[in-house]
Amino acid sequence: MKKFAFLVSIVGTVLFLGCSLAFAAAAPESASMDAYITLGILLVSAVLFFSDIIPLPVTAMLVPVSLSMFNIIPATAAFANFGNKWVVIFMAMFIVGESTFITGFADKIGQATVKLSKGSEIRLLVLAMCSVGVLSAFLSNTGTTVVAIPMIMGMCASANIRPSKILMPVAFAASLGGTMTLVGTPPNGLVNSVLEKMGPAGIEPFGFFEFAKIGAILFVVGILYYTFIGHKFLPDNTAECEEGEIMKPSRPEKMWWSLIIFFFVVVAMATKIMPLVTAAMLGACLVIITGCITMEEAYRSVDWTTIFLFAGMLSMSTAMKSSGAAQLIADTVVHYVTSPYALLAVVCAVTALVTNFMSNTATAALMAPLAIPIAVNSGLSPLPLVMGIAMSASACFLTPVATPPNTIVLGPGKYTFSQYVKAGWPLQVICFVVIVAVVPLIWPFNPTAP
Repeated sequence: MKKFAFLVSIVGTVLFLGCSLAFAAAAPESASMDAYITLGILLVSAVLFFSDIIPLPVTAMLVPVSLSMFNIIPATAAFANFGNKWVVIFMAMFIVGESTFITGFADKIGQATVKLSKGSEIRLLVLAMCSVGVLSAFLSNTGTTVVAIPMIMGMCASANIRPSKILMPVAFAASLGGTMTLVGTPPNGLVNSVLEKMGPAGIEPFGFFEFAKIGAILFVVGILYYTFIGHKFLPDNTAECEEGEIMKPSRPEKMWWSLIIFFFVVVAMATKIMPLVTAAMLGACLVIITGCITMEEAYRSVDWTTIFLFAGMLSMSTAMKSSGAAQLIADTVVHYVTSPYALLAVVCAVTALVTNFMSNTATAALMAPLAIPIAVNSGLSPLPLVMGIAMSASACFLTPVATPPNTIVLGPGKYTFSQYVKAGWPLQVICFVVIVAVVPLIWPFNPTAP
């Protein structure tokens, strides 16, 4: 798998370098050497993300290192994003979300799902997708999937159902559920941050629940697809389907404290009674103070890969704008692609294709800084393109490495690479069509549209 991804990345890099040289010949006067160095760093980071030769967080950290070494941006600016408010928000929400797992709320949801399914495979599939998807909208979709697996294995044992018939759709539901809120999946917060950094004056970032305008549609479409058609394409693998020991909560007596704090944070974020970062960090402090989670558990709950990817790659947004690299790409794309819908389709297709072979957070970090200047140069609002990138980075179902939930269910479901393609390609196509068709209706291309 890594060799294949490496070969793909090398071929893609050669093609991209060829295009870059063509761009240089077409517009030598408007592009500076800093722009080409920035594009070179971007391409090398893409190769490293694809091939996974070195750990993803290390690749992400080499981006600000390289940008500051070549004096593209000052070192203080290159590493300033570790204090970015979205990095702090995600770090805090990892802790708040983990407290709901430790105190047993997820276990309660699982037990209720078992009772409601009554042994029906389709009913269990729908209920599992709904419960995991809704939880993933507010908690880490990775953590939700991890907690859900032992419960689903137990449900399958009770109902005599193969886990491979349930686990893959549940992983897809976790990814789609995460698209519904600002904190459900890292690409949502990342594109919001890039929009703040690079967006034109008068363009506000997306609100906490604004992502649900399209995310909820994708989530419902995914459930309906597997309810009526998709379940026929799911593999019937022989896996250990024993009623294993379900993760027991260590502090069930703190469950109500955890839920009260969690809902307080969500309400505070949604109503904006206080800044988002303040609400998230206050919630993280409160779950520790009330004993819902210990300091050691809080440290372990943070997905540091996401944090380093987030903070490291945001420096590329700054460099793309200040060096003129984003403008160079935008001018070229605008010259060749004139239809707004074609532009959105290309951006979404590239994002989805790349995400199926590398981190969706990294893909969003690579694509968002390119899309905004393209939109501005085309006289379009950047909102539909950026939202298309956010949704396409999470709606990926063709490989086990496309999203963390996809990877998590690979072993328990005994899945193969080809089974992901067979079960996931129809939903991949459906989501692509829905995103391209619906996003412009909600966020018009015309920046002056109401």
